[in-house]
Amino acid sequence: MNFPSKLIEDAVAEISRLPGIGKKTALRLTLHLLKQNEPVTVSLAESLLSLRKNIRYCARCHNVSDGEICSICAGNKRDKSIICVVEDLPDLLAIENTNQYSGLYHVLGGVISPIQGIGPDELKIESLIQRIDQPDGEQPVSEIIMALPGTMEGDTTAFYLTRKLQDKGVKISTIARGIPVGGELEYTDEVTLGRSILTRIKYSTE
Repeated sequence: MNFPSKLIEDAVAEISRLPGIGKKTALRLTLHLLKQNEPVTVSLAESLLSLRKNIRYCARCHNVSDGEICSICAGNKRDKSIICVVEDLPDLLAIENTNQYSGLYHVLGGVISPIQGIGPDELKIESLIQRIDQPDGEQPVSEIIMALPGTMEGDTTAFYLTRKLQDKGVKISTIARGIPVGGELEYTDEVTLGRSILTRIKYSTE
């Protein structure tokens, strides 16, 4: 692809680094920004810089947050006896957008994948155990929902967590398999995902 300007070429190269965006789409976005008034482009650039510099992660669940504790963990109307364990932030947002779940979350930051060199020590597992052993407030944790991908890595992670938590006296459930095997939660429609949360089943290692 030939460019009339090195500046445009550099902008296209950076934008095309984003997932799901090829060079043609990146070029269209670049030309669109070029047509906008300067304050529009400056505002976009400043918001991205502010995001990168100032974003924090919740000290409890590892969700993105503006402060030490995210708005979900701090919410007075959340059921703090239930923790939904997810792989990463897109899954948390997907479940939250169903408006079918009112408990808390725990973001692992990935799933166990020996091929990619990701073991249990790379995930936020110990902090999950700590939340069960030392619950915030007076409401102890009574249920852990495994809302992990229906992949081999997701099942391996759920199995590992269940073994780690089996002596903690908490109910362990998993979302119903309305989610297709091998599917990613962030691409599942909200109705199916919401029903999967409501019809969750007890997780078994047998």
